[in-house]
Amino acid sequence: MLVFSIRIFSLAALLCVFGILPLHYHGQNIQHLRIPYEDLDIFTIGNVEKRSRWLWVHCLVLYIISGVACILLYLEFRHIARLRLLHLKRATPNPGQFTVLVRGIPKTKKESCSSAVDDFFTKYHASSYLFHQIVYKTGKVQKIMTGAKKACRKLKNFTDTTVDQSCKAITYRCCLCGASSNSFQLLPTDEVVPSKGKVDLDDSSLNIDNEECAAAFVFFKTRYGALVASDVLQTSNPTKWVTDLAPEPNDVYWSNIWLPYKQLWIRRIATLLGSVVFMLLFLAPVTFINGLSQLDQLQKRLPFLNGILKQPHHLVQLITGYLPSVILQIFLYTVAPIMMLFSTLEGPISHSERKRSACCKVLYFLIWNVFFVNVVSGTVLKQLDFFSSPKDIPVQLAKVIPGQASFFITYVLTSGWASLSSELMQLFGLIYNFIRKYVLRMKEDTEFVPSFPYHTEVPKVLLFGLLGFTCSVLAPLILPFLLVYFFLGYVVYRNQLLNVYRTRYDTGGLYWPIIHNTVIFSLVLTQIICLGVFGLKVSPVAAGFTIPLIIFTLLFNQYCRTRLLPLFSTFPAQVCIASIILQASSRT
Repeated sequence: MLVFSIRIFSLAALLCVFGILPLHYHGQNIQHLRIPYEDLDIFTIGNVEKRSRWLWVHCLVLYIISGVACILLYLEFRHIARLRLLHLKRATPNPGQFTVLVRGIPKTKKESCSSAVDDFFTKYHASSYLFHQIVYKTGKVQKIMTGAKKACRKLKNFTDTTVDQSCKAITYRCCLCGASSNSFQLLPTDEVVPSKGKVDLDDSSLNIDNEECAAAFVFFKTRYGALVASDVLQTSNPTKWVTDLAPEPNDVYWSNIWLPYKQLWIRRIATLLGSVVFMLLFLAPVTFINGLSQLDQLQKRLPFLNGILKQPHHLVQLITGYLPSVILQIFLYTVAPIMMLFSTLEGPISHSERKRSACCKVLYFLIWNVFFVNVVSGTVLKQLDFFSSPKDIPVQLAKVIPGQASFFITYVLTSGWASLSSELMQLFGLIYNFIRKYVLRMKEDTEFVPSFPYHTEVPKVLLFGLLGFTCSVLAPLILPFLLVYFFLGYVVYRNQLLNVYRTRYDTGGLYWPIIHNTVIFSLVLTQIICLGVFGLKVSPVAAGFTIPLIIFTLLFNQYCRTRLLPLFSTFPAQVCIASIILQASSRT
């Protein structure tokens, strides 16, 4: 996405800054001040007069940006699809490629779930079926075993010599009050009180509260057999014997494996309603924050703010410029954890699926609250005058997007540039490690290495892409700031992926369809907004030529969905069989 954004917005900046920006600046015959003292509205399409003969330039630039974006998007889509197929063909064999997760197993009193699974797959998949493993709901015992295994893992590096050397009082400062601590000491081995009974972690007695779930992992002899079993409908009842390819072992989200399949649709509806309610509750702070950039309008409605506008010019500029974006960014830090919680409650069976679901939720939230709500709330105070003069409604709507150019630019600075520096510094990780090492006196946990936060970074990049497309023709002054962000983002994210974060599992490019759909949405939204602006500027030629562009973009999207999108939803049988032949030839 970053490479695609660098390419398309470099072209857009070249065309819009040198071709459209002078037309905006000289759009009306007014006396201009020095450029540093000009209002940002002078550099937007709102400064162009109605029936201007130069609006065809905007239409032409819109055609060029949309056409080049579609070409680059198709080339990138085809390249990612080719890499995905190559990954599936040459990937190292792992159990997840030969395993199918079966849910919705019908329970009967006559036989157990294990017997039912064995009978079913022996009968209908006899040529490829190997064996199976039933999923158990273990409850508290499993948590105790997990904690015990972690403790054993931490203690396995200690030998008898290290214990003898450390069997003395440990004294250190707690870094808070300056006092010394001698709260515990290791006893000699002859003073250790013997336990009454030995406990084996693998003892079957720990499974006394295990309960069979209507889910099982079914293993097949070949990848092709697992693929066929996962894709076909097993019975005439789609809610029973539901099969899906199992995720990689490191990707399995074990807490949701045991969930009943019939319960998932209820969970999805509940989390969808919860996400919508959360988005609606967020309207209040977003509206208030954006109102800070409209102090002149707030002064008319709220007279007690008169004293603020009498402050020095720099203070007012700080309040109306940077403060709204900074406060909004602080509020947005709570979005990703809440959306991740909603995605977990949906019942995904893998960590990658959970992150993709959270990525979509965060993306919808940012597009709705940062873009649409800010656009509406930024002019809501002005729209209070609509009812007094209905003829002014089209004029006000024409200024909605250009009127928010200053907020979007400061948002790129505060959320984009600042987040990249924070990502590079890993400030939260440094604070956490400092507290853990020097305050709590805990040793470093070398096993814990975070994975890349796709659910927070991908939506942010896509949101900036949306701002770039929608403001490119209407307010092109934002494009240089976005280009700096994308160039820095490419360097920073590349370094973080290679040197900082750990890749526990490979999704095989499954995030690309989200990126493709968002770019298409951004293009269509930009074209619709330009169509409305051309209509309000009374330019029927430019408005008429924009309609075929919208139709062409939608047809292009349908072609990509038909030609390339199926490669991201399932595995081609040709690739699976070719991988088997390739692996067999490499062994010989």
